[in-house]
Amino acid sequence: MRVYVPTTLTALAAAHSGGALEQSAAYAVTPALREWYVSDDLEELEYAALNRAAQSSLRLLAAEPAAPRRRVVVALDIADSAVKPFPGDEYQDQASLGRVVLAGPVKLAKAAAVHADVSDGDVVADVAAAVEAVAAADAGDQDAQFTVDGAEDHDLLWFATQEIAALLARPA
Repeated sequence: MRVYVPTTLTALAAAHSGGALEQSAAYAVTPALREWYVSDDLEELEYAALNRAAQSSLRLLAAEPAAPRRRVVVALDIADSAVKPFPGDEYQDQASLGRVVLAGPVKLAKAAAVHADVSDGDVVADVAAAVEAVAAADAGDQDAQFTVDGAEDHDLLWFATQEIAALLARPA
């Protein structure tokens, strides 16, 4: 199963040196996400799961003020048995659509790719503004949601696993 693990550059650096991602929350193509997105195209569904993980990365950045303001998502191929449903996904709770729980730490060696923001000024500024607004957006503030959506205007770039060290070495 392909899962998308939201993280930060700081946590990715720790996983790169330690060998495992400690994050237990991930996103995948779940039955509820399929029903909500109303598509049979697996690529579209995986892109939706990736975007859900990118939104979750904003929340991780809000909890980690010292982390560079760049969203990071690690795409992993893992056994179905290593993934558990997230309570709420089956009820189509909008906040948890596509969310799954990983059974334990996942080796970074299982990563298929890393998706991350570049350190371009506009991207970093929009992501930083979204990080500041995400709590208010979650509480229903429409103006804050507009700011959060502004970060989604920037696609995450794809990095091969061999490029993780170079990604981490880029200026914040």
